[in-house]
Formats: sequence, C-alpha cells, structure tokens
Amino acid sequence: MRPLPRVAPLLLLPFLAASVAVGQAPDRSAPPQLGPPPSFRHAPIQRFGLSSGLEVYLLEKHEVPIAQVVLLVRSGQVDDPRGKEGLATLAAEMLTDGAGGRSALELADEIDFLGATISAAAGSHTSRVSLWTPVAKLEAAMALFADVALRPAFPEEELERRRAERLTTMLQWRDDPEDLARIAMNRELFGEGHPYGVPSIGTEASLRSISVSDLRSFHDQRYRSSDAFVVAVGDLTPDSIRPLLESAFGGWKAQKAARSAVAESQQVAERSITLIDKPGAEQTVIAIGRIGAARTTPDYDALELLNTILGGSFTSRLNRSLREEHGWTYGARSRFEYRELPGPFTAGAAVETSATDSALVEILNELAEIREPVPLDELERAKRYLALGFPREFQSIEQIAGMVSTLVAYDLPLETYNTAVDRILALDAARIQAAAEKYIDPDRVRIVLVGDRVRIEPKLAALNLGSVRNMSVDDLLGPPPVVEGSE
Repeated sequence: MRPLPRVAPLLLLPFLAASVAVGQAPDRSAPPQLGPPPSFRHAPIQRFGLSSGLEVYLLEKHEVPIAQVVLLVRSGQVDDPRGKEGLATLAAEMLTDGAGGRSALELADEIDFLGATISAAAGSHTSRVSLWTPVAKLEAAMALFADVALRPAFPEEELERRRAERLTTMLQWRDDPEDLARIAMNRELFGEGHPYGVPSIGTEASLRSISVSDLRSFHDQRYRSSDAFVVAVGDLTPDSIRPLLESAFGGWKAQKAARSAVAESQQVAERSITLIDKPGAEQTVIAIGRIGAARTTPDYDALELLNTILGGSFTSRLNRSLREEHGWTYGARSRFEYRELPGPFTAGAAVETSATDSALVEILNELAEIREPVPLDELERAKRYLALGFPREFQSIEQIAGMVSTLVAYDLPLETYNTAVDRILALDAARIQAAAEKYIDPDRVRIVLVGDRVRIEPKLAALNLGSVRNMSVDDLLGPPPVVEGSE
C-alpha cells in the first residue's frame, strides 16, 4: 500500500488564517450560556406476574448483552425481633454463604465460572438479592440466583465468621468519629427502641444471641413471594425472561408475612447537645439533625432542590462557607435519608478542633438562612445542577434496577422519572422556602459533637446553645467487644 503524501505544515497556514478571518472571533469574556436541560425518558417499565404471585417489572435495554435481576423482599431491619437486632441484615448477607446444597466456596466457584455476580443485603424495610450476568449465561445463573434466594444453607461456621467480622466492625467504630456521630445521632433522633435508632448490624449482645435456627426461621417467615417482587433490566424481553423466572420462582410459597408495626418518631422539640469525648482528637465531627421526610412525601422534589442549595453539592452554602471561605474543613454537607417512615435530616462537617464553636455557629446560621427566600440566580443554578445530573442515575443496568426498585418499593408511579426534570425546573422559591420552614429549624435540633472535650467544652459552654450531655465512647457503645483470635 502506497503511503499518503505528506503535506508541509507551512502550506496549511494560509488555509488556517483564512478560516479564522472568515469566522467570528470567539468571545472569551464570559462562560458560554447553557441551553435548556434536555428532557429525560427511559424505556417503558413492563409488568407481569408469575404463577406464584410474584410480580415482575422489566425495563429493556438492548445495547449490551448483559442483564441485572433483583429480587426484593418487603422485610428488613424493622422486622428484627427485640433482642435480635441485626438479624435481617445478617440473614441477607449469609444467603451467599452456601445454598442449594453447595458450600460457600462451591457456590462462589460456580458463580465465577459463569462470569456472573450474586450479592445480597438488607435495609430498613427491604431485603434484596441481586444477579448480574451475561445474557448468554442467564439460564444457569438464574438457577444459582434462585438457590441463593430460596434455599440458603446458613452454615454454622459461616455464621461464626460473620459474627467475628461484625464484632470487629464494632471495635473499629470506636476509632472512627464519623461512625460515632452517626450512631449517636440516630439514637438521639429515634431512640434505642426504634429500628432506625439501632445500628443495622445490631449490638454486641444481640449479635451474640443470634443462632442458625434464628436465621432459618427469619428466612422462612419473611421471604415469601406475596411480599416480594422482581426487577429485571438489560438485554431481555418478556418472552426471554418469563420462562426462566417461572422455572426459578414459580413454585415459591405464596403465604403473606405479617408486617411489623413501626411507629413514626416524634420531631425534635428543643435544641440539645451531646458531646462524645475523643481525647487528643485534632478534629471535631459536628452533626446536626432532625426528623426528615419519608420517600413518599409530596415535598420530595422540593427537598432535593433545597438540599442541593444547602449542602448537597460542592458549591452548596455549607461547603462554600466552611471550606472555601473559612478553611475549617475539607467538606461540609447535608442530606435527607428517605425511608418508608421519615428518616433523618443531618448537616455537618469534620472541622479543626480550634474552630469547633465557630463552625457550629456557622452551620446553625446557614440552617436559619435557608428558611429565607432563595435568590433567583442561586435557585436556577441548583435546578440545572439537579436536572443535568439526573441522567447519571441511569448509566448502568445496576443503577437502573435500583431506581426501578425504589419506584416499586414505595408504590410510586412508574412514570415518575420521566417527569422528574420537568418537575425540578418548575419549582420556585416559594416552594423551597415552604419546605425549609417545614423541615428545618435550627432551634429544634439534636447536635452531636465528637472530639476532644477538654478543648471543646469551655467555648461550647460560652455559646449557650442548649443543654450539654457529656459521654464517653463506652457510654455510647458499651465496653469493647472481645473478638476471638484478634489478640
């Protein structure tokens, strides 16, 4: 093959000069104006049922020959028996520790041989088993998936391994101020008697009390097709996936489990402070919290936009103030955790110890100021940030399956995401102010500080922000657990 003729660079200069002369010189005095955010629509979510009563939600995505199948059971941490806290999450994690007559290693080998991934976990109100697989291996992978979900072994030796892992995690909490603040805040907001107020992995006492029979009983009573659904996403059609699901789950028992009654928590009535002593700490973790909102609240879109302005993005007010203007922290944030019942709203940061009092006051000031009308330019920036970023939630089939699962778990309309961008762009300052006044009140919050009490307490007392309760790490977590073989 003959080489292409080379063109001397100097011969190109007249053509380049001519093209610049003809075209208008670019204006670099200001950033280019953004156009309107594009609308977003996903493929239709199809729905059909199996003979067992199990409902299936399918979103076809044919670009790549892979599939994600998720089984969700409407049972989770809220169903932990009293004294057995952590049972739901432990049962879910152990589904992959041997199933269908296979040991944990045998099961893992078969899954790996197919190039698939099967995982399981539990949350507050649901437990899920997830399968990712090449479509060419879907039939074999689906059989393993069904064994994991319906026929787990719960071997004694794997329980002891998981128990040791969790006890080790509890030891690690003691050295992590972020974990200490999170545990303390949940307990302050919801109380030790509420499932939201207890760590999802339980306590040392509850963890040590859980037996193999507890795990098998929980699985038998809670994993029922009448209280479950399947979400499938990928290179699939109803005709291709239905027979495989029917073979895997068509014979699943259809009895309905009784749902645990969980009361909605009372809102914080007054401001108070809990100071957890970490002697010698160079930073203080500040957490400020209230009861927030459920996922089904009609205020959801307004709260997402409100939080974007307050502390949900890098350019939010909290981060701009505490990080950019004052240099007290690497990052400040706020968030609403949406669940079936109202979850926590929290705001905070890890700041240098000497700035604890100043940073605390600044966060409270920002919580007060967000209740005032938001300037139009700031509102528009936040709306574009949310609208332009929304499609990121649908980049992979795993993400899409998670998004569809949320719709079904909370009984939201299947078209919810197709109108999300329009709903965001339609929000105005009055809606944001109303949401802020309803959900944020700096005079009625729980404040948790984790840091060096000797250096924090004198300045904290001078602020007179509310009653202060001092705690040690042992007061919060109890004595350190003993983990066999860790010495």
